[in-house]
Amino acid sequence: MTDPMKANVIREMTTKEIRENLDEERISYNKMKMAHHISPLENPLTLRSKRKVIARLETELKKRQMEETQSA
Repeated sequence: MTDPMKANVIREMTTKEIRENLDEERISYNKMKMAHHISPLENPLTLRSKRKVIARLETELKKRQMEETQSA
């Protein structure tokens, strides 16, 4: 398992990269979730870490959208 993405790494990404990573993470999470329902994962805590990474990405994206609307 790779280390979960930290908030400071996410802040350095461009908005486009964040969107792409968010899509990839969601697809990966859904696949892992389905696999876990079929046969239990060796480490089910990976699901939790995936959810946290998705939340971090969504939070940064939302923050940037709020900044754009306030500056416009």
